[in-house]
Amino acid sequence: MQVPFVDLKVQYHSLKNEMDAAVLSVLHNTKFIGGEPVTSFENNFASACGLKHCIGVGNGTDALYIILKSLGIGAGDEVITAANSWISTSETISQCGATPVFVDIDPNYYTIDVNKIEGKITAKTKAIIPVHLYGQMAEIDKISAICKKHNLFLIEDCAQAHLAEYKAVKAGTTGIASAFSFYPGKNLGAYGDGGAIITNDDSLASRMRMFANHGALIKHQHQIEGINSRLDTIQAAILNVKLPHLQMWNKQRLTNALLYNQLLADVPQIITPKFRPEATHIFHLYVIRAQKRNELIDYLAEKGIQTQIHYPTILPLLPAYKYLNHKPSDFPIAASYQDSILSLPMFPELKEEQIKFVAQSIKAFYK
Repeated sequence: MQVPFVDLKVQYHSLKNEMDAAVLSVLHNTKFIGGEPVTSFENNFASACGLKHCIGVGNGTDALYIILKSLGIGAGDEVITAANSWISTSETISQCGATPVFVDIDPNYYTIDVNKIEGKITAKTKAIIPVHLYGQMAEIDKISAICKKHNLFLIEDCAQAHLAEYKAVKAGTTGIASAFSFYPGKNLGAYGDGGAIITNDDSLASRMRMFANHGALIKHQHQIEGINSRLDTIQAAILNVKLPHLQMWNKQRLTNALLYNQLLADVPQIITPKFRPEATHIFHLYVIRAQKRNELIDYLAEKGIQTQIHYPTILPLLPAYKYLNHKPSDFPIAASYQDSILSLPMFPELKEEQIKFVAQSIKAFYK
């Protein structure tokens, strides 16, 4: 049996008629930058999240960069974020001229350890960027309280947390602004790059939209120097077709995760994902910790099961951050997990027999 890590074809075929019509409509109208599909998606996504403003941008990395730049964060500043994430979170801090300050992760839920944040705050700290990792939110209420106490900006990285919730609060709705990615494999994925920023701050929304559009809200009237980062019209049309299905897909991912947890509960060599109390986990990724992980990867591959590692090297230990002189003991939890974490196949259309086959194969490996 073949079990792909993610299968985008099956989702496309389930929406083929709507998807083809949406793309053809853009082609027939020949308006490929901006236009009604982009405006419609921005309005629809803002409404789904429960905030006033959504600014469609080129990708999730740009979304973070635009937020940071529009908040005036730059040279001499520090921004705190989690040690275990994709590099977009930290590289955008550096691209602004600021310095990323890494914090170890919670041992159970993999998000930033809130108990270790205040120890990293200095006079140079300007913001905290928690990453809602794998589909589960960080303790955003506690992080918000820390930000208010120290007068810091709270920026949420929601690239893996579309409509996830914690204590009935949606991802992206607590901070001053929040970044989303619509990379194809995301819970809400485009058919290419795409991203968005959401905020309730009218003035900030205007500045971010201006900065993302060459510093102009009206063509040729450039108020500032900006960048060119726009959500592609075809991608917006695709996302508009997908958005009404997102809640259902998130629920199906949760169902799949619960089945994995049930089937793997009696395998002592692995640790399955834990649910934060009062959290709605949307399982962008299903991540276990496994003994003999690399051997397990090879064994599953021989069985036709695709897996991935998110992430094989924690951010502070990447060559890109050698200048910060970090060592594994600075981040004992994240560093110890990087050699055991393993992402199993996870997508809404994953079949029960495929999940059972993965579980059976894992059990056979350890036997």
